[in-house]
Amino acid sequence: MLRRLFADVTRALVNRTSVPATAPESDSAPNPLELYFLNNPDRRMKKWFHYLGIYHRHFARFRGRSPVVIEIGVWQGGSLQMWHHYFGPGTRVVGIDVDPKCSRFEDESTTILIGDQADRAFLSTVRERFPHVDILIDDGGHLMRQQITTFEELYPHVQPNGVYLCEDVRTSYWPNWGGGFRKPGTFLEYTKSLIDQLHAWCTDEAKLNTAEAALKIDGFTRTTYALHFYDSIVVFEKRAISPPKQYESNPGRVQ
Repeated sequence: MLRRLFADVTRALVNRTSVPATAPESDSAPNPLELYFLNNPDRRMKKWFHYLGIYHRHFARFRGRSPVVIEIGVWQGGSLQMWHHYFGPGTRVVGIDVDPKCSRFEDESTTILIGDQADRAFLSTVRERFPHVDILIDDGGHLMRQQITTFEELYPHVQPNGVYLCEDVRTSYWPNWGGGFRKPGTFLEYTKSLIDQLHAWCTDEAKLNTAEAALKIDGFTRTTYALHFYDSIVVFEKRAISPPKQYESNPGRVQ
């Protein structure tokens, strides 16, 4: 299967055509994450292939800028190496896992923290040790309480122009992970409510009815530029947001 995928992608790159749902729409160049994954030089990784295009779309602007990247879920350490290769020298990668054996992947540019992502006290120590975080990737245990607790504790901590990505949210549909179709309390249902919160600027507080009373402008509204929903991934883009303003452009008149 992987050999056939490698052949298909290589053929597409040679022919200068795009692989569906991978490279950013404005860039026809090969996705370096795909190339790294298909030519993996060292440690094992396991990824849904379309994730690589989503990563590149949202992370490309951090390349060469020495970002601080936190990845929850280390496994065999392969993606830690991939992030160093992708972002370049000066990158600080922080891997978080519950398995103490993952400590063996620590080196001068990689920090490994052992702890439970559902433990709020542990996550507070993460904030203390790393006051600046550019990108956070949640590829941890994928249980509902883990995903929601991690988001609540660490999303506000990501720097004002950073990116928060939670993957494998397919578990929101899987009962063994606490999921179920439109089941209250899943990570996807939780994030659906945040779509409303993104639009809190739209409410007229003088005319709020009972159903809208809970929709108030808050920290999420003021710091979130966009939510992106993909197959099994939710991406949050941060940016300082001011109340939206509408302008009128009149022909021949500069204001």
